[in-house]
Amino acid sequence: MAKRYIILDTETTGTGEADRVIQLGFMVLGEKEIEVQNELFSSEVPIGFGAMEVHGITPSMLEGKPKCKESGAYKRLQELNTNENYLIIHNAPFDITMLEKEGFKTQMRVIDTLRVAKHLLPDEEAHRLQYFRYKMELYKEEQKEADALNIVVKAHDAIGDVLVLKLFLSKLKEIVLAQFPSENPVDKMVSLTATPILIKSFNFGKYKGKTLKEVATSDAAYLRWMLSGMENLDEDMRYSINTVLGS
Repeated sequence: MAKRYIILDTETTGTGEADRVIQLGFMVLGEKEIEVQNELFSSEVPIGFGAMEVHGITPSMLEGKPKCKESGAYKRLQELNTNENYLIIHNAPFDITMLEKEGFKTQMRVIDTLRVAKHLLPDEEAHRLQYFRYKMELYKEEQKEADALNIVVKAHDAIGDVLVLKLFLSKLKEIVLAQFPSENPVDKMVSLTATPILIKSFNFGKYKGKTLKEVATSDAAYLRWMLSGMENLDEDMRYSINTVLGS
């Protein structure tokens, strides 16, 4: 069977341990056709107001909807879950962790476009999907694509973000080809996804603008506190702190 590329995004009740998936959107890119899956789910976990503010999904929109595992979209994702296929997500660890709570264990090769972008474009001021939507002028192309696929484009909506991610993926592929002309761009993106990023300086907090090496010398206790005290610490930052501390 020909390999397929599954571009995916979720929306959730929040970002905590107890939170669950309430929207699953993905596109399946085959040799010729594009399949679109987009579904809302009910959840016993209430939607946090912070999450509602981001994605606009309200409790009334989930009334009568199936649980995630019982939905057609989830079952289709399970059908596609083989090691020939590629799963493409912006900030993959978050969505994969959320799907794991629903019993989904990916067998696919993963491309995390967030980490790939950080490798390829280290000097960008941000690496969020919406940042690149405007920086790379993807918004100028998205309506034509949306009309062809019968998709409504909304920021922070799972299927809307998937459409933007599809356009962003094409741009990343061009950058990979330019930077690594002798390598297969898809395989290179899988490789970059698996390669941690060594962050050199802080772009937040009280040490914003300082290098991790400087802080390791002047206030190593702060870095050790970050490792033990910050639950949602970015895995690349964790890797970088451990590196500068010599762990």
